[in-house]
Amino acid sequence: MTLKAVLFDLDGTLLDTAPDLGYALNQVLIEDGRDPLPHEQIRPWASHGSVGLLALAYQDDPASPAFAELRRRFLSHYAANLVRETAPFPGMHAALSEIVDGGLQWGIITNKPAAYTDPLVAALDWPVPPGCVLSGDSAARPKPDPASILMACEHIGVSPDECVYIGDAQRDIEAGNRAGMPTLAALWGYIQSHERPDTWQADALLESPADIMGWISNGTVK
Repeated sequence: MTLKAVLFDLDGTLLDTAPDLGYALNQVLIEDGRDPLPHEQIRPWASHGSVGLLALAYQDDPASPAFAELRRRFLSHYAANLVRETAPFPGMHAALSEIVDGGLQWGIITNKPAAYTDPLVAALDWPVPPGCVLSGDSAARPKPDPASILMACEHIGVSPDECVYIGDAQRDIEAGNRAGMPTLAALWGYIQSHERPDTWQADALLESPADIMGWISNGTVK
């Protein structure tokens, strides 16, 4: 395999966004006279976005009008606090620098809507800006459909078998596999206790961002 690009999921893989997502959720709870939730309870749900987080906190039907209003309030708080504490995971900047120094492109493919993805990515410093940023509303269908991953390949001018996709959720691995590229599961991400990444059919399980270059160099984790 000739690798030309490394593609990342955003929340829970590239960036630790859980503190700011949790802050937005707790602001809604406080407004409603409820106790805020501890970070440890919120973190495993962060990859499930606004719907998953609000379902955790309120146990309401996501299809109800009341839930739609909760989501509107949540997103308003989140939009105002995108980079309050959000940052790349420890070791990620070094991994990205190694990727770029190795002559590879890198990009982002997330289910987060572009209204939040684009300003978030623009607000952070990167060793080299990503070659592509595809959001949940960039393609007709979000992950686990491979449409956004295939669009990313077209954007940066590589074929799927020349890329690897890294994510912390089963839908990430499924989308990458369906796109026809190797996949790596990010075990440092927002994985719930009942989930089994070893059953996701990823090509490797990575314990930390430092493992990325080990796999790229050797096809294995150090």
